[in-house]
Amino acid sequence: MIPLHDDVPTRRFAVVTLVLIVLNVAVFAFELTLPRYGMTLGGFYAKAGATPFELAHGLDVPPGDLVPWWGTLFTSVFVHGGWLHLIFNMLYLWIFGNNVEDALGRARFLGFYLACGLVATATQVLTDPGSTAPMIGASGAVAGVLGAYLVLYPHARVLSVFTLGVIFPVVSVPAWILLGIWFALQALEGVLSFGHPDVAVAFFAHVGGFLTGMGLGAILTRRPRRRAPRRG
Repeated sequence: MIPLHDDVPTRRFAVVTLVLIVLNVAVFAFELTLPRYGMTLGGFYAKAGATPFELAHGLDVPPGDLVPWWGTLFTSVFVHGGWLHLIFNMLYLWIFGNNVEDALGRARFLGFYLACGLVATATQVLTDPGSTAPMIGASGAVAGVLGAYLVLYPHARVLSVFTLGVIFPVVSVPAWILLGIWFALQALEGVLSFGHPDVAVAFFAHVGGFLTGMGLGAILTRRPRRRAPRRG
């Protein structure tokens, strides 16, 4: 499923969403220059990625990270492992993030995005605390954006491409169906991957990020009830 556009207009330009996309693209461009300076991509991922074993034990494993072990919770969210990894994450972030930012406000959206990324990483660590494979990518934080969008705009329609073998139909589907299918697939893949350390995708990070986004989206957009004036 590849989303192309939704039908929810925004009241203001999504500045934070655009800045996040630019930062991710800039970091990826930096990654492409690393071979010139004698650093491998694998070495960079190990230094900037979030390694479950380090996070679970609160320590840096040699050769060490670019930042302290806890700092990789943030750096890992801006590192990607290839063009498709980057493009799909940024596509989902732009299509759904602009509306969530519009609903939450710019400052709260930035905090929301980072919080979803943190919880997403923590969820994956809890499922495999002994793993020494670094986690990279904005997928967990973007999953949080999808979760919030589902809560805020369940009946919005999203123009999407469905990949069915050699057929690629373009259809408009309700957000609750599109995002519901996406979440169900992530949860299923997570269950199937449990206990298999060779699986390259952190599915439980997607699940944790999505559920966090649903919860925070509901809380942060809740309007306080107006109390009737008291009569003396």
